[in-house]
Amino acid sequence: MFRERHGWCPYSERVYLALEVMGIPYDTVYIDNTGHGRRPSFFSGQTPQIRWEDGSTQGESMDLVRQIDRKYKQASDIDLYPTDIQNEVINKSRAFESIFPRRTRPSSRAAFLFRYDGEPLWKNEFEKVLRETNELLGQTSADGPFFCGKRFTAADIAWAPFLERYAAQLPCLHDDLNPRYDDENFPHLVAWYDAMDYFVPVYSCQVKGDASSWRKVLTMAGFGNAGVPLEVSKRMSDAKYEEARALSIDEKERIQSLWEKYCMSRPWMATSPAAEAASVMTRNRSAIMKDIEKRAVISHPLLAECTQDGVDVAMRAMVCLLCQDDLDFRDCELNTRCMSYKEDIVLVATYLDDRMCVPRDMGCLSAAALKRLIPTVQ
Repeated sequence: MFRERHGWCPYSERVYLALEVMGIPYDTVYIDNTGHGRRPSFFSGQTPQIRWEDGSTQGESMDLVRQIDRKYKQASDIDLYPTDIQNEVINKSRAFESIFPRRTRPSSRAAFLFRYDGEPLWKNEFEKVLRETNELLGQTSADGPFFCGKRFTAADIAWAPFLERYAAQLPCLHDDLNPRYDDENFPHLVAWYDAMDYFVPVYSCQVKGDASSWRKVLTMAGFGNAGVPLEVSKRMSDAKYEEARALSIDEKERIQSLWEKYCMSRPWMATSPAAEAASVMTRNRSAIMKDIEKRAVISHPLLAECTQDGVDVAMRAMVCLLCQDDLDFRDCELNTRCMSYKEDIVLVATYLDDRMCVPRDMGCLSAAALKRLIPTVQ
């Protein structure tokens, strides 16, 4: 699979989700879609693409999802186009094209958000999209929360990357526009979000981008708004604090249960999302330290003043804390020793949270564990 390297491209995410949910072994080639002459000479066209076993290459996201289902469903427990509802799956997949706004700037980082004059759509235009999506989901809500009732299908794959981004980005553009939690106006849509998060482990543990990453891209020049960043910092900060809050016991148990289901077919993964964050940091420690040395002087001057040994010790302490995420920090001698470096830990953790792109660098649940570490240490 040839996919956009940052994880920004929603069309690449469709194919990524299809392969992962069906458990199909494949190789990934990451392609830089930002230009600057970084594309490899052997690749042409747009992402995503798949090169099949016979050497042929195919593109177009939903065509690829359909072909993945045809070629591999006999070897998988998942059927993305069940025979008895195949037409419904196809029609609801195609409904995306008529419901999502057409006259918007194409952008992998800010899909279906901005008009060609660079301004975001009016609030009522977004509300129309959400209302029609909610009505479409309501057609089968008596049977289950997914687009075709109780079964996860290709229709959910068609919609997931875009609804995922809307959930994070729309609250940054307009007040009182939060489709993820507005069960008064969009009850079927909220139920769909819950079902994707709670009942499709590979989505929430590996494929899904986090809200923080989708908010960050709104501040990046060239994201689809004529290259002019929006004034969204206040709304972004409010959401960031909410995501860093401590979890309740019920939330911890639900996340751990989801993680264990995900890991059943992936024995190489760590035993918890927090431990997986520690594993990723350990494997990539050299690259992280080089990135800090190169970039922190501009964006995080206090961190830039730390010595390399100081950064290394802080990262080791972070790994220890993440590996003991379920313990009370004050009752563990090792954690007490780690906390003596808490100022440097906060600097490094804040830098990584700002720099991280999910799912490029780690999965959504692991990134959340790293984010929660900051107020815990403070």
